[in-house]
Amino acid sequence: MKFGLRLRGGLLATLIMFGAPVVAPIGAVFVPSSALAQTVQSISVEGNRRVEVETIRSYFKPGPGGHLDQGAIDDGLKALIETGLFQDVKINRGAGGQLIVSVVENPVIGRVAFEGNKKIKDEQLTAEVQSKARGTFSRAMVQSDTLRIAEIYRRSGRYDVTVNPEIIEQPNNRVDLVFTINEGAKTAVKSIEFVGNTAFSSYRLRDVIKTHESNLLSFLSSGDIYDPDRVEADRDLIRRFYLKNGFADVQVVAALTEYDPEKKGFNVTFKIEEGQQYRVGTVDFRTSIANFDASTLRSFSRVNVGSLYNVESVEKSVEDMQIEASRRGYAFAVVRPGGDRNFDAHTVSVVFNIDEGPRTYIERINIRGNTRTRDYVIRREFDISEGDAYNRALVDRAERRLKNLDYFKTVKITTEPGSSSDRVVLNVDLEEKSTGDFSVSGGYSTTDGALAEVSVSERNLLGRGLFAKASVTYGQYARGYSLSFVEPYLLDYRIALGLDFYQRTQLSNSYISYGTKTLGFSPRLGFSLREDLALQLRYSVYQQEITLPYYLANCNNIIGSSAFNPSPAFANLNGIDLSSTNGLGCYSDGEASLPVRKELAGGKTLTSALGYSLTYNTLDNNKNPTDGLIIDFKQDFAGVGGDVSYLKSVADAKYYQSLVSDLVGLVHLQGGVLTKVGSDLRMLDHFQMGPNLVRGFAPNGIGPRDLNPYGTQDALGGTKYWGASLELQMPFWFLPKEVGLKGAVYADAGGLYDYQGPTTWALTGETTTTRNSSCTASTISPGASPGTCTGLVYDDSKVIRSSVGVGLIWASPFGPLRFDYAVPLTKGKYDRTQEFRFGGGTTF
Repeated sequence: MKFGLRLRGGLLATLIMFGAPVVAPIGAVFVPSSALAQTVQSISVEGNRRVEVETIRSYFKPGPGGHLDQGAIDDGLKALIETGLFQDVKINRGAGGQLIVSVVENPVIGRVAFEGNKKIKDEQLTAEVQSKARGTFSRAMVQSDTLRIAEIYRRSGRYDVTVNPEIIEQPNNRVDLVFTINEGAKTAVKSIEFVGNTAFSSYRLRDVIKTHESNLLSFLSSGDIYDPDRVEADRDLIRRFYLKNGFADVQVVAALTEYDPEKKGFNVTFKIEEGQQYRVGTVDFRTSIANFDASTLRSFSRVNVGSLYNVESVEKSVEDMQIEASRRGYAFAVVRPGGDRNFDAHTVSVVFNIDEGPRTYIERINIRGNTRTRDYVIRREFDISEGDAYNRALVDRAERRLKNLDYFKTVKITTEPGSSSDRVVLNVDLEEKSTGDFSVSGGYSTTDGALAEVSVSERNLLGRGLFAKASVTYGQYARGYSLSFVEPYLLDYRIALGLDFYQRTQLSNSYISYGTKTLGFSPRLGFSLREDLALQLRYSVYQQEITLPYYLANCNNIIGSSAFNPSPAFANLNGIDLSSTNGLGCYSDGEASLPVRKELAGGKTLTSALGYSLTYNTLDNNKNPTDGLIIDFKQDFAGVGGDVSYLKSVADAKYYQSLVSDLVGLVHLQGGVLTKVGSDLRMLDHFQMGPNLVRGFAPNGIGPRDLNPYGTQDALGGTKYWGASLELQMPFWFLPKEVGLKGAVYADAGGLYDYQGPTTWALTGETTTTRNSSCTASTISPGASPGTCTGLVYDDSKVIRSSVGVGLIWASPFGPLRFDYAVPLTKGKYDRTQEFRFGGGTTF
């Protein structure tokens, strides 16, 4: 499509601006100044159809004395051209001092359409182009829109795109504008290379950046699409990674990109100059502020002598110190870190200088770019407001908090001078993104079988920063639904209020003979004590009942307050035809354990509990950690009303450490204690352990167990458990990083013991308990009345269970998947093993 204009205002503007002799461009007619020297008596307008005459005349403004001189005429002509409303403007001199302005108006756009676009919707393109329906047509604007559409496609990885605008003329000076798009194939990143890296392998560095190489599963993500902005951001991520690991002199010199016509994709190469790795030699504190003891800020330093020099630790120390100084009344104190390198010893002497900064106040906070999110949702992330002392540390913290909200694509806070030298204006520029999610999840594990979930969630409900989620789960052995709501700022305080309502049904399977139905409600309050320390307070109330097939509870049928006990049902197990109809055949199809049947007879049970969690988290990455510590301590007290009472305490700690050559070590320690408070403990309140404690064992495969040889031999659980695990995770260097596969070798050990649930039941005649007994059917005399073995006979030996194994971990596009094969080394006599285990899921 060829573009042409009879009149281009840019040339005229340039000539006027630089004072060059004016030569009339095509489409503009000038009368010599001598001819216009006569007084203009009137202005007439010709050719206008939509623009009013008075509007055109208003561009010609008389100068001092009310005369319209040559300068005013030139200015009016320039202003008319710049409106973009006209294809042509001419000025002529008429008789009797008349000025004639002749115009040819630009057409009006009837519609703007897009053809050939499949990957990007019409709505998105319409929002990006400047040409709008019912707007004025401009060829320059169309050319700009053409380039803009092509750029949008390039950002989505399609560099072979072509865009052709077509103008279709319509009656009444109207046109239709159609952009015909040939999207082309996706242009992906085919290879990522690193040059100059010796301390960290290319495999490890690929974990740091956001850009990924293209592979067979790339259609499920967009990380392999070439985006120059993302590549530039990757340079900073690499630099920050090195700075965190002691390389204070690192430079990412360049990020070179080259299009490979044969591969039809880009090759990206990062050039790195690592420099030396430093450790912290000394940490000192200095101040120029009178009556201020700088050493009192030592406890706020996260930099330790002998540790690797970590820029992030220095930055967080500066932030904490500056905030603390402000709290002490030194609102304008500024903490500036310094460091002297010892190149021979490879150390850095860190000095924190606390000085009096300029007395600058915040005049105004401007928030721009938020069309949906309310202003107060953004402002509450600031610990400062208009009129407060300007504190750069608090501004940086607010920017980080806004990014962590995950409501915005970009967040940038800049400053500009205020109305006076001691005033500053903060500009918060945002670009919003979609915060709603609809997901369909599916998975399978050897424990739960097949499972599917449909959920709808919104992270920024009504633009008020609220979170809401509704989900429905349906699986082979588990079903239910849940509703969740979170108010992150309760009563304008940094306290999160959460409300959860749920219903779950767990069906019997090969690991448990009974099912459970649970209906519950749980409000909770969350507090962020520090960036690495969080506290949660909660209250839980739920109703639970056991479900059991009739044939597993037909040896002791309770009718009213009495039991039908087909005597001698327990004594006559040996030498008796269990399929007979004389009431003695109830064991022929199995029988549930005493605590299960007793719980079934008790009906629904209400549990009311108060609890809290304290979490310490220094992980470098919550999804794929390679370094750091996370400790979670929980306690729940049941007995605030309800039918049961107990105190349950649980601790769980994981420590990750990067070793050599991309190896990651993991130490996992866990333990728990269930304490009886008042009423007796239920079996359902006990800890149940299996591969979650020691891999290589079946779910509910560890710990105390019912020994009734004719029953279901249910796992009874325990009131105490401990576990320890050592794991080494390693990548498969022969596979592309983007595949997401790594292996693991591990050793586990642990124990579960001390069952304190029901062991007798007077109503059914089961009145004698035997622990760790060899009492079986062969030791019970035929025809005898219920006696020594009529109660619960169970094993509760304190055996240490241990295993070794290997695992395959896949961070797949379908979600995290893990395959484990473990061999038990030591086990209890009645434990149940499961050497292979698989679990995983997806969201799509």
